[in-house]
Amino acid sequence: VQLQASGGGLVQAGGSLRLSCAASGRTVSRDDMAWFRQAPGKEREFVAAISTFSANIYANSVKGRFTISRDNAKNTVYLQMNSLKPEDTAVYYCATRNGRIVTSFRNQAEAYEYWGQGTLVTVSS
Repeated sequence: VQLQASGGGLVQAGGSLRLSCAASGRTVSRDDMAWFRQAPGKEREFVAAISTFSANIYANSVKGRFTISRDNAKNTVYLQMNSLKPEDTAVYYCATRNGRIVTSFRNQAEAYEYWGQGTLVTVSS
């Protein structure tokens, strides 16, 4: 599986962006997928995850502002980001693995096998 993330850019605080993660080499419509992010000097952190088998989950820091979704016809997962804050500035990565991930591990980077190259989101104050 290859993942191609796109949609990052520079936006003012309060603005919106939509990230896309296009998968190739395999149909991922039934695979768990997620977005993580890594800010400069910080560790990679979980943002959101989507699953065919259970509810979407979000980090507390983005809950109510970000929405993860998928378009199975396009083999693509999206991250709609609204009300962006400077602290959302980071490189955003999409990730997946074959099949389903145990619910309690869906927010763990170690649970995912395949990663995209990342797309940079910069939020100015």
